[in-house]
Amino acid sequence: MILRDRPRFLELFLITRGSVVPRIAPNILATAAWAVVILLADRFLAPMPRLSLTAMGIFGLALSLFLGFRNNAAYDRWWEARRIWGRMVSDLRSFGQELTAFGASDEDRAYILSHIVSFHHLHRAALRGDNVAEDVARWTPDAPADPDAALRHIATRLADMARAGQIDGFGQKALTERLAAFATAQAANERLANTPLPFVYSLLVQRTTWLYCLLIPFGLLDSAGWFEPLVAAIVAYVFFGLSEVTHELEQPFSTQPNAIPLAALCRVMEISASHALGRKAPPPLAPTDHVLS
Repeated sequence: MILRDRPRFLELFLITRGSVVPRIAPNILATAAWAVVILLADRFLAPMPRLSLTAMGIFGLALSLFLGFRNNAAYDRWWEARRIWGRMVSDLRSFGQELTAFGASDEDRAYILSHIVSFHHLHRAALRGDNVAEDVARWTPDAPADPDAALRHIATRLADMARAGQIDGFGQKALTERLAAFATAQAANERLANTPLPFVYSLLVQRTTWLYCLLIPFGLLDSAGWFEPLVAAIVAYVFFGLSEVTHELEQPFSTQPNAIPLAALCRVMEISASHALGRKAPPPLAPTDHVLS
């Protein structure tokens, strides 16, 4: 996630960290070069066909609406992922409070909260492939193999506490429901990670964007003059940029700069668990080059 102050005027054109420009630059340059070829051919070889700006405007409006629809769908996925992880932070804090309220021993609280923290690190690894071995070992020496294993360890511990009479039936039910909330959040995140937007949307957007950018020079021959390549490049930046932003947002758990900061959220959970256990909390993760990972 990008964290930085509002850029000044000149910085707007110099910032590359978190921008899609480096990835779409070849498309922009190709569009500008094509516009140069059409312009020079029209001026020095033979008149090129003209396209009505009105027709191109209608085409561009339709493309904009479709890009806007796809962008909204992608942002909804990104925002849903952030909300799910926000609830996971809240559930961890509530879990710690409930363990205290229902009279769990210090040893049981430490075991359960430590495995909850490890669960989130392992879940982060499953979502985007992070190496979390050190993080997990720091909290749980038994090193659960995967997120499900961490939750099973907690479920077993809760059952042992109930059999020993350390928590009553109501407490066991409340804590088990809280534990189930983590499994529900895990499944929701896996759904987002494993179910991208339908490929047909991406294919249609890419084809239509290229078609529009290849046709726009024919509509600018009379109106833009020698500025035609520049105008075509700006149009390409807008449409290819929107398409690339959509592609980035539909993958909220990627390693792109604008993705959800899973490592930072796991650190928030470590801090909350440390406070609940009376331990010294680690410092929050700080952005690196304006990126919080």
